[in-house]
Amino acid sequence: MTKLQFWYDFSSPWTYLAATQIEVVAERAGAELAWRPFLLGALFKQIGTHDVPLLQMSEAKRRYAARDLHYWASHWGVPFQFATRFPMRTVTALRLALLAGDKIAPVSRDLFRALWVDDRDLNDEAVLSEILDAHGLDPKATLARTQDPEIKQQLIANTTEAIERGVFGAPTFIVEQAEGDLLFWGQDRLDFVERALGGWRPPHG
Repeated sequence: MTKLQFWYDFSSPWTYLAATQIEVVAERAGAELAWRPFLLGALFKQIGTHDVPLLQMSEAKRRYAARDLHYWASHWGVPFQFATRFPMRTVTALRLALLAGDKIAPVSRDLFRALWVDDRDLNDEAVLSEILDAHGLDPKATLARTQDPEIKQQLIANTTEAIERGVFGAPTFIVEQAEGDLLFWGQDRLDFVERALGGWRPPHG
């Protein structure tokens, strides 16, 4: 079975859009999907990218990017609204994704939705507790574990691995092929991802 890695941080609206489609893409291709949370801000800092690239764009480009997010949401028929708390600090939410174990996919989907559909605060324990409880996870115990050194280190390790694999933004998809892994960046590259899962390899891949 072909393996697909989905590298994500809840702070990115483009990654939310990708998260609404990634499971469908993997299922159609018969691929094994791995959800890989990492610290996008920490990665940016280590590779020398502006912490919030969107805010470094010209005014015209920012306006277009905002419209483009809505174009993609409409294209895929998914709800979306830009978060009023942008940029959102997502460290705790990312640690919760790691703590979710085999429930990482549904928990991550709900965390994305909380921020990019319902405009909720991912640093509000009531919001996080509601999501954890909905998936049968003990809110108090799970939130307490976000302070465990091993969970903190796991997220740091994921971020380090992302950098080592050439990740420079989110969403990033890595398709594992015998000839070598293929990396694709951006929700607008999901067609390439699906083709690669089917065995396609671009000339310079």
